[in-house]
Amino acid sequence: MNEFILGGFIVPGKPHILLAPEQNHGWTSLRQSFERARQAIKALEPDLLLLYSTQWPSIIGHQIQSDPAPKWHLVDQDFHQLGTMHYDLRMDAEFAAAYEACAKERGLTARQVNYRGFPIDAGTIVALQLLNPDNAIPASVVSCNMYADRAETIVLGKAGVDAAERTGRRTLAIAVTALSNRMWTTWIDPAEDRIYSRKDDEWNQKLLELLAQGRLEDVSQLARQFSNQAHADNKLKALWWLSSCLGQNNDYRGEVYDYQPVWGSGAAIVGLTPDKAKGLDLEYDEDNTDFYKGDRNVLSTGS
Repeated sequence: MNEFILGGFIVPGKPHILLAPEQNHGWTSLRQSFERARQAIKALEPDLLLLYSTQWPSIIGHQIQSDPAPKWHLVDQDFHQLGTMHYDLRMDAEFAAAYEACAKERGLTARQVNYRGFPIDAGTIVALQLLNPDNAIPASVVSCNMYADRAETIVLGKAGVDAAERTGRRTLAIAVTALSNRMWTTWIDPAEDRIYSRKDDEWNQKLLELLAQGRLEDVSQLARQFSNQAHADNKLKALWWLSSCLGQNNDYRGEVYDYQPVWGSGAAIVGLTPDKAKGLDLEYDEDNTDFYKGDRNVLSTGS
């Protein structure tokens, strides 16, 4: 574990938890568990909250929010009935510039985003308003590239660690993502919300069992299988990024704060704290990539 990375969190980003927790007991529970996570984060005294949000999609490369004080309003594109999220956030522009530079040095395409009214995504707003409501800790947010594979996403995580070292920021990495992400496509009574299928629930619980043991890298390497079985949120690539930020190992103490359905999806809050005593002597069967050199064309037959 790098000395500038304090640990990590996995949190959901659906707006129900922020805007309508009273409509479902599970949403209420998640809202309360966010408060517990907030207190744990506060005790770590980080200089920076570094977020990767699956609800901020990008197509060409990786975008990093660099407006030091983004302020605007957002209505979630899927859940209009919940109303408007008003936000007034605090971003670390110096870190954003460093992250862009470090990503490019590792071969990635990256750019900063800074203009008035840029639509901060719902996941970022939910996470920061519930984990950092008074903006006491500066934040930085990087987008989820829809087409990035595992190698590219791992390199993006390593570039975030580079930026933490370069700026001297004691950083907490936060993956804003669902686990299973199958959602109800017809209206349901919010009070009757549940995980979309038993299969999704079983897979979610298996991942949470591993995360409770601190086995983040094992979970990262199960992402493809999980995606095939439980319709993962953006192929679970947020956990590829998180594991990369945290050193790609199982040397953590895991705490599952909560697990509930949010409109059929699997919403979990998990904390991961470095703990060398927890590491397991396991072989990892995926490559560890330091620089991005483009698509490998592994399916090409050549000329």
